Amino acid sequence: MKKHAINLTAYLLFYGAVLIWFASGASMVMAAQFSNKPSPVCELTTLEGEPVENLHAFKGEVVYVDFWASWCPPCAKSFPFLNQLQQDFGGQGLRIIGVNLDEKVADADKFLARHSAEFIIASDPTKQCAKDFDVIAMPSSYLIDREGVVRYIHRGFRPGETEELRMIVEQLLQHHP
Repeated sequence: MKKHAINLTAYLLFYGAVLIWFASGASMVMAAQFSNKPSPVCELTTLEGEPVENLHAFKGEVVYVDFWASWCPPCAKSFPFLNQLQQDFGGQGLRIIGVNLDEKVADADKFLARHSAEFIIASDPTKQCAKDFDVIAMPSSYLIDREGVVRYIHRGFRPGETEELRMIVEQLLQHHP
């Protein structure tokens, strides 16, 4: 019953925010949706090519998977927010994984020299993980609950969207199966 109450609350908050957004005349630039699918199994590596733990190894934690690339201006704007989330909620079971999709590691390295990451950085060299998650925009973020289920998908990034994302992270962290 408690699980359903959390899901209902999240749905109501999200759709309420969407209605307010449309009522204010804003356009739906980013695509956001609730989901209820198990997280794909991904074979990620470090930028140097070393294996990274599979996403399923983080079961029991809330995982924020963020696909990014060096050529993406909104990706650069999202990094301070992701750093703050990691700092605020890392001790409560949040794990942020930034998955780089650049063709050249040097491009990712240059980006990271300008935009520090206080969270896990991984690479998807085969792009299979991005295909399995159905990444269609940059950045694309997927919030995975403690049971390994993708609960929320967010495409794009605008600073005005951070409160909604933060609220969903907090709700997922409060749920302990």
